[in-house]
Amino acid sequence: MIKTGFKYLLTAFFVLSGVNHFLSPDFYLNIMPPYIPAHEVMIALSGATEIIAGIMLAIRKLSKWGAWFIIAHLLTFFTVHIYMIQEASMTFADLPLAVLWIRIPFQFLIIAWAFWFTREAFADKNDTPDPETEAGAS
Repeated sequence: MIKTGFKYLLTAFFVLSGVNHFLSPDFYLNIMPPYIPAHEVMIALSGATEIIAGIMLAIRKLSKWGAWFIIAHLLTFFTVHIYMIQEASMTFADLPLAVLWIRIPFQFLIIAWAFWFTREAFADKNDTPDPETEAGAS
């Protein structure tokens, strides 16, 4: 029950975050590293992938893959956090450096949270009795 609640919380977090890419693209434009091409396209693409990953997490048959998709997404955009720390004194001087650094362990926390759901399919298989095994045991 608790795990399900956390799953839907992560789903909401990712879907809403993805929607925000379309509602507030300027926020994301400001944090895009210059080495990433086509900023507007990448913002829309990352928003769409967050929405898709969140929805996949909520669908039981796709949940495991949705969790892996979230992990891949977070690892891919880890470079943005590093870029922001590297450019903290010039480009992001209005943000406290501690805030930029705290995002790194927070990112790993969300990765661990998503990883929790990669194991769900295996737990379901082990918890559900095999009808053939039970029939043979009688």
